[in-house]
Formats: sequence, C-alpha cells, structure tokens
Amino acid sequence: MTERTSILSRMFLVFGLLLLIPCVLAFQLVRINYLEGEELRLLWSKQAIDSIPIPAQRGNIYDANGTLLATNAANYLIALDPKVKDASGKSVTQEQINQLAVTLAKQTNQSPSYFKKRISDAPSHSQYIILAKNLSPVSRDAVRELDIKGVIIEESFSRKYTFGSLAAHSLGFVNHNMDGKTGLEAYYDTELKGENGVQQVRRDPRNQISAYVGAPKKLPENGHSIHTTIDSYIQAILEDELKKGVEKHLAEYGTGIIIDPKTGAIKAMANYPTYDPNYPGSNENENRRNFAISDMVEPGSTFKLVTAIAAVEQNKVDFDEIFETPESGEVQIHGLTLRDHDPLGNMTFQEVIQKSSNVATAEIAMRLKPEVFYQYARNLGFGAETNIDLSGEVAGILNKPYDWSLVSLPWMSHGYEVLATPLQVTQAYAAFANEGMLMRPYLVDKIEDQNGNVVLDNTPVEIRRVARKKTLQKILPIFESVVTDSGTGEWAQIDGLRIAGKTGTAKKVYQGRYSNKYLASFVGFFPTEDPKYVCLIMLNEPKTSGYGGFTAGPIFRETAKRIAGLDGDIQRSMLPQEEPEFITKAPSFIGIGKEESEDILKKFDIPYSIEGKSGYVVSQTIEPGSPLLGKDEIILTLSETYLPVDSSKVKEGFAEVPELRGMSMRQATTILAELGLDVKTYRSGTVERQFPKAGDMMRLGSSVTIRGKAKSLELVAMEDRD
Repeated sequence: MTERTSILSRMFLVFGLLLLIPCVLAFQLVRINYLEGEELRLLWSKQAIDSIPIPAQRGNIYDANGTLLATNAANYLIALDPKVKDASGKSVTQEQINQLAVTLAKQTNQSPSYFKKRISDAPSHSQYIILAKNLSPVSRDAVRELDIKGVIIEESFSRKYTFGSLAAHSLGFVNHNMDGKTGLEAYYDTELKGENGVQQVRRDPRNQISAYVGAPKKLPENGHSIHTTIDSYIQAILEDELKKGVEKHLAEYGTGIIIDPKTGAIKAMANYPTYDPNYPGSNENENRRNFAISDMVEPGSTFKLVTAIAAVEQNKVDFDEIFETPESGEVQIHGLTLRDHDPLGNMTFQEVIQKSSNVATAEIAMRLKPEVFYQYARNLGFGAETNIDLSGEVAGILNKPYDWSLVSLPWMSHGYEVLATPLQVTQAYAAFANEGMLMRPYLVDKIEDQNGNVVLDNTPVEIRRVARKKTLQKILPIFESVVTDSGTGEWAQIDGLRIAGKTGTAKKVYQGRYSNKYLASFVGFFPTEDPKYVCLIMLNEPKTSGYGGFTAGPIFRETAKRIAGLDGDIQRSMLPQEEPEFITKAPSFIGIGKEESEDILKKFDIPYSIEGKSGYVVSQTIEPGSPLLGKDEIILTLSETYLPVDSSKVKEGFAEVPELRGMSMRQATTILAELGLDVKTYRSGTVERQFPKAGDMMRLGSSVTIRGKAKSLELVAMEDRD
C-alpha cells in the first residue's frame, strides 16, 4: 500500500467516525423524545420533587386554675439579599439600606450603623446577610411596610414561659429544636410535640425550593396541652418564702414541696436558687437541678415518724412510760456516742418526739426487730421511687437488714444510715395525714388534644396502707405537740391553726466524715383535723443555725399562713382569736423582788401574803397562768439566801446555786451576777433547764448554764405591738 493510499484510508476512517456522532445524537434524540420519553420525564419529575416538614405546634401547659404557664411564641429573622432586582431591574439601593437600618435600630438595641456595617462587610457575592434574630411580630410588620424587594423574613417558634422562673423545676425547659430536656417538658415530650406535617415542593438544579399547584400536603397534628396540679398562687407563695428563708439563713440552697395528702397532687414544688427556663443557659447547671427529686439526703429527725409508727403499732412502747436519759445527754451504743441536742432528762413517749430525743428514740427502736423496722420504712415509701411524672427522680437508699451493722437500727431510728429525697419524706407525711394511705404523687391532672378532647385523665393512685388508722390516731396528738411552745417546732406555730409535724436536723457527710454542716428541715400538715396540705421545707447548710425548727420552721409558718389566707375553708375552721383579757390568770412572780411583786399585786387588787423578809420570790401558791377566781389569795415565799446578808450560811469563796427554773433569763442572770457567778445562756424566754441544779455549791466566778424556752413568734410580735 502506497503512502497516499494509507493517508486516504485514515481520512475515510476519521470522516466515518465524524458522521457516526450525529447519527448517534439523532438516535438519542429519537429515543429520549419518542421511544422512552414518558418514562424519563416521570423520572425527572420524581427527582425534582422533594418534601419539607411543616412543624407542629408544641402543646401548652396550664396550672390547676387554667392559667397559661408555657406556650409558643413566634420569632422572626430578618435577612437581606442585595442581589435581588425589582421589576425595573434595579438592585437594592443605598437609600433602601438606610431605611432598613433605621427601622431595625428602632426595634432593637442596636444603632443604624451596626446594620449598615453588617451589609457593607458581607462578601460581594453574598445573597443572604442575616441582620436580626428573634424579633417580635410588631418588628416584622415594621420591616414589611418598607416593601424592600431583597428583604427576607423567616418565621420560627420558641418556647415561652409566661411567668419566668415560676415553677421552673417542675415545668423544665426545651432546647433549640423544641425537644424537652427536663421536668414535664421532658417527661411528656411525646405528647407535647405532636406530629409534623409534610409539604411537597419542587427543587430546581440550583437547589432552590418552590411550591407548585396541586402539590399534596399533610397538615401537622399539634401537640397535646397539659393541665397540671400546680396552683400558681401557692407556687408563688412557696417560692417567695423559700427565697427569703434561704437568704436570711445564708443557706446553700432550699427546697420546698406542698402536696394534697388525699390525692397526691403536687400543689407546688420549688428550689432556690432557681433559673429562668426562657434562658436556661444563662444560669449555672446546679440551679437547674430539681433537688426535690434528685437529691439523696439523710433526713434526720423527720424519719422518727417511722420509729413512732412501728413502735406504737407493734406495742413496743407505753404512752405513760418514762424514758430516762443521762444527765450528760449522751449514751454509748456499741462503742459509738449518741447525743441529744441538749440534756433532756426523763421524758414520756410524747416528750421523746416533742423534744426530739435521739437517745430515747434509739432505745425505742432497739425494741423492734430489724426486719420489722425495715418493713415500716419501706411501707412509708423509703428506698423506692415515688413514680412521680417527672424525669430525673432517684430512689434513695434503704439497705436491707442483712447489710446492717450493730448500730444501724439505733442510728436509722433518727434518720441516719438512710438516704431519701425531699419528695419521699413529704410522701411519707402525706400518708400519715391521709390516715395511713400512701398515694402516688403526680403533677399532671389531664391532657387534652388540640380540639379540647381529653386523651388522658389522671386519677389518684393508692399505693398501700402504711399502718392502721388507730395507730395514726394515737400518735397524731404527739406530732401536733411538736408544734407548740414545748416542742422543737415551736417556730412553726400559727395562732388558731392546728398543725402536726416534725423538725429535722442532720449532720452532712464531708470527705467521708460527719461535719459541722447541717441539713435543716421541717415537714408538717394542716389543718390537723382535716389535712389539706402537707408542706416540707429543707435548707442545705444554713449558716445561722443547724436546727430545723429555728430555720425551716418559720418558712413553713409564713408559707402556711399565706396559704390559709387563700383557703376559705381553712379560714372558717381556724379558731377565733380571743382578745387578751386584762388579767384573768395569775402572773408569774418567780424571780421577782419583794417590792416589785407587791406593786403588781396591789395594782390589780389581788389578795396576797408574803413569807420571808427579803430576797426574790421562789414559789407561789397559785401556779402562773392559773385562773384567778374571786378573792383567791396568793402566798409568795421569799428566799433570803439570794442576798449578801445571808452569805454567812455559805462557805467563804462559794455560792449556793438558786432555783432558776421559771424565771425570765434576765432575772436569772441578775440573780447569778449578784451571787458572783458567771452565766452561760442558751435561747431565750423563761428558764427551762439549769446546770448545776439548785442547792449545789459553786466557787465564785464559776459558770452556771441556763437554757430558756423561747416564746412563739406570734406572742413576741403581739408584745411588740403592745
């Protein structure tokens, strides 16, 4: 083959291939348009069509009175696309940018220059410049009135808690996706969220979405609304008083719970410090914890309810029995020292609970078998979750008897070696108030769909009977006596309102050892004759005092007093307030001098006679507070041994300790000072106890310890008004 022939052959081959390309293209055009056209057009349509969700509205949350606690609020984002052209082909002008900046400045806290700078600093190719977020509908309307072509307005929804921090720990909060994270928002997240709808749209090659006529749409099913058992008025009262108490006593935090004992419905639940669920990230994580259900603490003397119920029901204690405690106020049990808060002497069973004696309570508990004591504790709900409808609850710790040591029973009798949540303690006392029936605590009364149909109706759930009614009727007066002048709960008293309850003071464990930091609490219910409310107050590490009666008691009192003011039934049941009569009862002359006593007796025309020449009154024939009938004569006895003129009867350098009980603290201090003795005082009011006892000889300058029985706050307030 010649060279010319070879070149021509190549040329024909190339030419043939070039002719083949148009033929292939023509064939493809015929195939696409006529042979497979319908199928390919259908495939393109499927690929171009997409679906986007239509968000469902989260359900509302209401209180027991129908007050809206949580709902959804519309928020608007404003952005600008400077590349958009209007009908005349012009882009966004500088004048329009100035108008937009001024309008946004009026709706926000920013200056017009701030928005102009955001636009000028954006990349030249940018078509989505975000200018402002979370604007209100009013701000949206103001921007929309400008009618600027390139302005983009996007709507979104956020959770709105209408009263800020009110009931924050019960309600909980949601994240940016509107998913519940804590509280009721988390527990009932499925019911509140609803089901999103679906909208079909068309997506072009540039991934731009557009609607089209006849596009199928599935409407969203909005979330259900929740009606809670929370009473906003009671909740606000509890939060207010708890805040005052925590700040007054310099506590780390405080917890409060109010429950209806007959149903288990939670009327209020509060913690302080608290947080605003509208801005949950603006507070410390610790403030968002619901201590009422997530904190395990040793309850202290509030746990003596278990000991009292078990001992009485098992006939291990006689109400007339006298319990003798050491003068030192402490006892050794298997090598460990158990102490009372003060030496309490001999007591009846009622006084054991009334004065909160750990020593006598331990003695009573050790008469019970460990298995029996454990079962009563379990019956009252300790060591198990309450199953409240809140996320984050813990069960506490109640070890089984085979894990106990030799000292477990006596220490558990007054609330150590057991861990419980504040809610568990409240639930136990609610069972006491409910004649022995333990109820499941709950926060949601009913759930309704968007049409108002009830989809869930919570009814009270009885768990078990914790003890016989007769047992609880026997111990009710005992726990009522706690809230008297003679009990540790004296600071919780309210004139005219019968209250039963118990104080609690527990040392906290720090680095494996019990420290001098305390958990102070008071739990009680009222009115005693027909309990409607059980209220627990617990303070963590109060600095002013570790005693629950002194710190938590007044918070309970003020809370209960304000709740009683809202409840007409309680107001009607409260005893009438008697006007104090001028003088119908015998005054106390103990510790008063002769001349001062005579002045009082003469002023009120009370017949009297005095035995002795000088000194202070040491006894009187008619007991203080006894009614004065007719012309009853009061005989006062003086003790000359109080005066220096009789000091010859006492060894030189010594003084005889007088009988100080019944005197005022001021009178007792004056007498001891005149005798040359020092004095250490505890509490206030009238002297209830003294050490050493009357008649003992003390070296001059030695200290005598006296403990007062403080008056109730109401009495002090009345005296201040007088």
